[in-house]
Amino acid sequence: MIIDLNGKWRMKAVNATEWIPAQVPGSVYLDLLRAGRIPDPFYRDNELRVFDVANQDYEYERDFQVDEQLLAADRVLLTCLGLDTLADIEVNGQHVAHTDNMHRTYEFDVKHLLHPGQNHIRIVFRSALNYILEANARDPLWGPGDSVEGFPHVRKGHYMFGWDWGPKIPDLGIWRDIFLRAYRVGRIADVRVDQRHSDGRVRLDVLADVEAWQDASLELVVEVTAPDGHVQRAHQSAARGRNALAVEIGNPELWWPNGYGKQPLYQVEVRLQAAGQTWDARSFRIGLRTLRLVREPDEWGESFLFEVNGVRIFACGANYIPEDNLLARRSREKTRRLLEDCVAAHFNFVRVWGGGLYPEDYFYDLCDELGIVVWQDFMFACGVYRLTPEFEDNIRQEAVDNLRRLRHRASLGLLCGNNEMEVAWADWQFPKPDDLRQDYLKMFEQVLAQVACQEAPQVAYWPASPSSGGGFDNPNDENRGDVHYWDVWHGLKPFTEYRKFHFRFCSEFGFQSFPSIKTIETFTEPEDRNVFSYVMENHQKNGSANGKILYYLAENFRYPKDLPALVYTSQILQAEAIKYGVEHWRRHRGRCMGAIYWQLNDCWPVASWSSIDYYGRWKALHYFAKRFFDPLLISACEDGSQVALWLTNDRLQEVTGTVRWRLCDAQSQVLRAGEQVVRVPALLPQKVIDLDVSDVCADMDVRRRTYLEYSFETGDGVRQGTLLLAPAKHFEFVNPRLSVAVEDAGDAFVVRVSAQAYAKYVALDLSGADAVFSDNFFDLSADAPRTITVAKSSLSRPLSRDEFAQALQVTSLYDTYDHE
Repeated sequence: MIIDLNGKWRMKAVNATEWIPAQVPGSVYLDLLRAGRIPDPFYRDNELRVFDVANQDYEYERDFQVDEQLLAADRVLLTCLGLDTLADIEVNGQHVAHTDNMHRTYEFDVKHLLHPGQNHIRIVFRSALNYILEANARDPLWGPGDSVEGFPHVRKGHYMFGWDWGPKIPDLGIWRDIFLRAYRVGRIADVRVDQRHSDGRVRLDVLADVEAWQDASLELVVEVTAPDGHVQRAHQSAARGRNALAVEIGNPELWWPNGYGKQPLYQVEVRLQAAGQTWDARSFRIGLRTLRLVREPDEWGESFLFEVNGVRIFACGANYIPEDNLLARRSREKTRRLLEDCVAAHFNFVRVWGGGLYPEDYFYDLCDELGIVVWQDFMFACGVYRLTPEFEDNIRQEAVDNLRRLRHRASLGLLCGNNEMEVAWADWQFPKPDDLRQDYLKMFEQVLAQVACQEAPQVAYWPASPSSGGGFDNPNDENRGDVHYWDVWHGLKPFTEYRKFHFRFCSEFGFQSFPSIKTIETFTEPEDRNVFSYVMENHQKNGSANGKILYYLAENFRYPKDLPALVYTSQILQAEAIKYGVEHWRRHRGRCMGAIYWQLNDCWPVASWSSIDYYGRWKALHYFAKRFFDPLLISACEDGSQVALWLTNDRLQEVTGTVRWRLCDAQSQVLRAGEQVVRVPALLPQKVIDLDVSDVCADMDVRRRTYLEYSFETGDGVRQGTLLLAPAKHFEFVNPRLSVAVEDAGDAFVVRVSAQAYAKYVALDLSGADAVFSDNFFDLSADAPRTITVAKSSLSRPLSRDEFAQALQVTSLYDTYDHE
């Protein structure tokens, strides 16, 4: 029996007298915003104006009804799935517990505090902001300058104290479900499902921990329902403590990452029964697969790759951060859209970054369904931690709570101790007392490693990202482990720098851009719309980033004519930078086996490294990712007067098709051309054509008017691109005179885009609405019109054909600067 305590509560500051309505799950900031007590924290500089909200303590309370049936139970557990963060709980005026970790699940037996009829619960939240400032004054712990100092003192999402892409909004409240659950006779305290694969069969070892409070003849029943509905059962008498059952599955339907196969899921139900009655049950969805981290010596050093069902996959994806600073505004629907956008761009991986939150169950449900492997950081990032006995106990239980929630997931591919702390201890500049260095080693190479081994023995554990295996042994080594590479962007190195490195697995690299002009308009007034205005700089949390964008812009493009043109050009820069790295590493598949860019999404409207902005609008990077993460990739690698065309085949089958290339002038007149039928083996890259363009490169005037167009045509479509032989800022574009025609195809609009001359980075957008285009930010030759589809389901609001056509806007690089 469950009594749901979500819904309507009331709240106030502890020192206030007036109560306001509250909604649970929720938070202080969101409740105050709904009540009109604070302005929108994301608008203009309101983040700064509402910061002091977090300096206060707040209390939440509500009444609830209890009947005799509930009180007849053996146990009544108050279950809190998320309390943020320093909370004191009372039931009917009696103290229940103090909590201090927003990442944990808490259960408290409160039966003795309840009575029939109306009962009362009160939770007081202490200011985590005040707590860390006071703690850090006593015991300074290092953290990055973009954040409120002292955040490592408390187990709360670090990003809430500010990051170099996020605001300082250290919210508090009941952020996940809260309920009472009554148990009679006994309960299943924990279930672990291990898989043993051999000879076309899978054995499921089900380990169930049972608590019993009555002398009853208990039985455990396991039912496994296959995707086709076939049910297999196992049962045995249940004893207190650990029980083990096994179910054999013949001809298993295997789960695969996106792009490698399907994602069938099996339902596993474990029931605790007595006298034919079910007293408790646990249910899981699992995918049958083997998934292992492969680290083996080879000719370059040591591999770092993921093998699924015996197939070594190239990991394509991005780093995921929390989707909102006001946590209750997240939803399954928003997350589904975000992850479906990942699948649309051929992701098979996401890394859950360690400075945020352990995502909701539905995040992993969706990753299971969509075939996205999850690299799961524990929630530690860029901070120095003091490992007191109390802190150690706290993080141990945090790890247990989350591993027991997540370990059965088909999508769970790796557990990682922290973000960037090993490399920080090795290479960054901050105070490094030996006791805290030893605390680091114990936390991430002993404590969390031990818990991971005990609770999730079938999931690989990695001590840090980046790391070469631990012990501060050159954690950013090119030839071992995973790497975070930031010389392009932070180091102002040119994009060509990527080609000097053949990382085994690049788990972070990135480049910033501004969000959509429509997104900028949501948080600015017209007078703010300059990237160096006070408001725009407040929505740019990386202090030197605007200057970096303009530096790279000067290296590659002409100066844009206005803010919309600058926004567009910044997104092109970002997309080209990431493309440069990914295509290079995919050309060296086998040596490099992962490219996870920073970052996928935003937690508020901001200039950042994301490929999808806060409102779900795709930047140029996400459209580029759809091309450079395509399992079948054609790419061009220029080296002086030579250009090599490469095909990378990440499919499980050999591919045969025709490679075509043309050298054209700015009017798309063909200078010379060629084609070749090629065959590329499965899971391999292959150089297919070498082109000598020395005759073009020898004459700068000709070079500035010549581009290479290349394509690969197979039975399932054409992959294509173009390459300028001179910097874009020097190329002599002519007016392409773009035109569009729109047809209504029922469930989609079909857009035909034509040009009268070569057009670079053709971008489609809608005025007053949003949509996802089947392709965007593409190159267009004069004799090769492009057909683009827009699913009506992707529109932010319904549009007729005429409305769609009227709202449609088309831009190319030529349109971004003034012409005499």
